[in-house]
Amino acid sequence: MKTKFCLSLLLSALGLAARARGAEAEAVTLGFDKLASYEFVAPEDPAKAAAAEAQIPAKVREYNDKKVLVTGFMLPVKMAAGLVTEFLLVKDPMMCCYGVMPKVNEWVVVRMVGKGVPPLMDVPITFEGTLSVGQLYEGGYLTGLYLLKGEKRVETKG
Repeated sequence: MKTKFCLSLLLSALGLAARARGAEAEAVTLGFDKLASYEFVAPEDPAKAAAAEAQIPAKVREYNDKKVLVTGFMLPVKMAAGLVTEFLLVKDPMMCCYGVMPKVNEWVVVRMVGKGVPPLMDVPITFEGTLSVGQLYEGGYLTGLYLLKGEKRVETKG
């Protein structure tokens, strides 16, 4: 009887563990069609940042703290040992260096978790991670609206 109980308890625990693994959040594909679907006017005074936050639509704020896949073009910002540890993932390869300055909601700041990734520019690339939605300030300047804690680069088919 005791063995049967232990076996039943073990099987129950294994089932719970399997369900917990299955319940892990599946990454949602999130494109710039949603991220850049609205106008955002940066506050001139950082003290008014809270009021400016209301410009971000609820449909976009829903992605805060969610696991997402975002595709764009890499613009390296920080490197270590030949690997990119922080970069902007921009909507269009013609933005920044080659053409028109993007709007603040047309890029995602990506900070890689771990050692970083090899630089790969001028081709669309996809990254998976947890997204933070909200104004990012550095040195008193607005540097973005989206921060992705990049976990990995995802190979795309096609």
